[in-house]
Amino acid sequence: MSLPPEMFLAGYPDPIIDLAEGLRALVRQAAPRAIEAVRPGWRVIGYDLPIGRRTPFFAWILPQAVHIHLGFPQGVLLDDPAGRLEGAGETKLARWLTLEPGDEIPVERFAGYVREAARIAGLSRSEREAIRHDREARSLLLDPQVSRSKSR
Repeated sequence: MSLPPEMFLAGYPDPIIDLAEGLRALVRQAAPRAIEAVRPGWRVIGYDLPIGRRTPFFAWILPQAVHIHLGFPQGVLLDDPAGRLEGAGETKLARWLTLEPGDEIPVERFAGYVREAARIAGLSRSEREAIRHDREARSLLLDPQVSRSKSR
């Protein structure tokens, strides 16, 4: 049996606990079938989604003393036209959103990321690779440096 999330969060400042509880409720609402479990080695509350015989890890809440992250292991595949997800240039696949004490949780926006992450978790590896390649191709087409070098 894993450590209860409430016990895991007990050592954090109250504003971080409040944000964590709000994010936990958001994930439960956006992905009601998700299985929540503390992953003490990673210091996260992780979310797995039962899909047939698989239970892919699709989201996490990572509290820290000064802020908290809602993250996605396959976040690079999430649609993020406004560029709100962090992690590009730091990790190959993972992306996350960060909140600080006093921030309001943008419930609808964050729930959209959670729903999309859950949908992506249900895809096969080849389907995820196809999305990744499509995104890479589109970013190359939109990059002015690449466009200029190809036109020379």
